[in-house]
Amino acid sequence: MCTGKCARCVGLSLIPLSLICIVANALLLVPDGKTTWTNNHLSLQVWLMGGFIGGGLMVLCPGISAVRAGGKGCCGAGCCGNRCRMLRSIFCSAFGMLGAIYCLSVSGTGLRIGPKCLINNKWDYHFEETSGAYLHNDTLWNMCEEPPHVVPWNVTLFSLLVVASSLEIVLCGIQLVNASLGVLCGDCRKKQD
Repeated sequence: MCTGKCARCVGLSLIPLSLICIVANALLLVPDGKTTWTNNHLSLQVWLMGGFIGGGLMVLCPGISAVRAGGKGCCGAGCCGNRCRMLRSIFCSAFGMLGAIYCLSVSGTGLRIGPKCLINNKWDYHFEETSGAYLHNDTLWNMCEEPPHVVPWNVTLFSLLVVASSLEIVLCGIQLVNASLGVLCGDCRKKQD
């Protein structure tokens, strides 16, 4: 597979993953589908917007850049082929990898600490001391009185963010290598035309 086709494939995979991260982070802002819990009752990891900023916007940039790098370059199949766009894709992919790492770290911390919820008239991170052990004991999940169903809501969405950002890290890494080869060797499609 030539570097242009690989870049296009990676870019077309990164774009939906970044949109999934944006939607998942937006849903974390409305536990149980209601906006009544947003007044100081959401965890810090939700407000850090790891899915929106890191896995979303910061990965959308390299996704679009990789798709563009998969097209014909500034000189077509001439002097530089697609090297200009591939060079830009290297920097965008590194930027996207940083964003995906940010999303992974925030989401992983959100899973480990657990949600902020009301138990015995006290809003706190009640599962923080369990160091993630609450994930295996779903009977503890019903201890949260408000917001209703906040634990499965957070576990599902933060897990989705962890998986999506892990895939984004891999894909951005692939595009870093691919774009580096594209800069050094050019796009093999120029030989076929």
